[in-house]
Amino acid sequence: MGNAASSNKISAQDKAILDLKNQRDKLHQYQKRITVITARETDIAKQCLARGDKQRALLALRRKKYQETLLEKTDAQLAQLEILTSDVEFALVQKDVLFGLQQGTVVLKQIHKEMGGLEAVERLMGESAEAQAYQREVSEMLAGQMSNQDEDEVEDELDALEAEVTGVKTKLPDAPTQALPEGAQKATEETPRERARRRTRDQESSQPAEPMLA
Repeated sequence: MGNAASSNKISAQDKAILDLKNQRDKLHQYQKRITVITARETDIAKQCLARGDKQRALLALRRKKYQETLLEKTDAQLAQLEILTSDVEFALVQKDVLFGLQQGTVVLKQIHKEMGGLEAVERLMGESAEAQAYQREVSEMLAGQMSNQDEDEVEDELDALEAEVTGVKTKLPDAPTQALPEGAQKATEETPRERARRRTRDQESSQPAEPMLA
């Protein structure tokens, strides 16, 4: 009985290690692919800035940042699972490992879907009704997935690219120095960039959708 239980334990651990290896191999494939895709997204952002289309440049950089962040988080998760699967107390963490591997499979499918290919990236430059609908879809999806820190880093990159393309550095407005009324306290909890992003989203949501062209 003891030997049988030990055999089953080793088998489960070996399978978990194999699943982990397969997930890491898949992740490394995506990491190689994303260098090509993100390079093109950066080029698109520069082209958009050169013609004064800052909103579409921001969208390209937000999409790029989201993909990079997704890969980084998945890599960190798989590294943690690798430690757990090699632990001598694997039986104690087996449930957590198997759940983590299941979640990893889901995330890898999401990465595959979100990365798409260069064709999907090129749609960020499209002017057709279909391309614009795709751009709105991407923007709405990113709004619920990226942290404020991610958004700030994207806007820093946008500022740097804009300075590179136009030779003009942008400067954020200074924070107010006078005390605000108590009713405005909630607004002060947002950074200037967060307020600007919220206002932009509010304006976009209040605008009627453009009719689809035949």
